[in-house]
Amino acid sequence: MDRLLRLRFKLKRKKPNFLRTEAHRHKRLGEKWRRPKGRHNKMRLKWKEKPAVVSVGYRAPKAVRGLHPSGLRDVLVHNVKELEALNPETDGARIASTVGKKKKIEIIKRARELGIRILNISEEKQEELLKLVKEEVEEVKAE
Repeated sequence: MDRLLRLRFKLKRKKPNFLRTEAHRHKRLGEKWRRPKGRHNKMRLKWKEKPAVVSVGYRAPKAVRGLHPSGLRDVLVHNVKELEALNPETDGARIASTVGKKKKIEIIKRARELGIRILNISEEKQEELLKLVKEEVEEVKAE
């Protein structure tokens, strides 16, 4: 698994940025990929001097396709209940952007108890959020 993740990383570095035909000419075409379909399209014909076309040969190994760089499966979590269903060895939690601060802190606490890694919040930021909660609790007790 680790070998395949390293291989995927190497392959990704070699992979070109696939640009739409004529994207370098017209700003309105943007970065989005569109398959060249014209009868005389040089990109479709894969002329040497033309940009690369998306093809199956650029794909990552099947075992690691779609995995987070850490090797964990990326699972979107909206609440603590969804966190309970995850396996700490194979799954990593990604807290949804729509989750508020209060529920996010609950999810972080429960993830720590279960040993689940949160992929979209750094360890430092998690510590910071938990410290804020402890300080708020102490202030309430002091009053």
